[in-house]
Amino acid sequence: MAPYHPVDDWSYTEDEKVVKVTIGTTDDDAYPSGWRYALHYGTVDGETILRYDNAREETKGHEKHTGNNVETIDFPGMVPLYERFLETVRSDLEDVPR
Repeated sequence: MAPYHPVDDWSYTEDEKVVKVTIGTTDDDAYPSGWRYALHYGTVDGETILRYDNAREETKGHEKHTGNNVETIDFPGMVPLYERFLETVRSDLEDVPR
């Protein structure tokens, strides 16, 4: 397995909701974009409100999860996707640290 280089890794909890961000670069062939990431926003009880990830990028691509729905998305690049994610989270939570 090719090396994974963390870029950002943090979590935050507010009002029974949790944000967990894991972003890294990699040369692993399983991640053709060069990124391995999971941007998760959900409840402390385990419900997904919004998640972007590329857990199986080589076979499934980049995905957006909302509740129980999953859709394949075009990957706009890590920075635009991260900004889109944070915009959604900040519209609901007041003190997100990033």
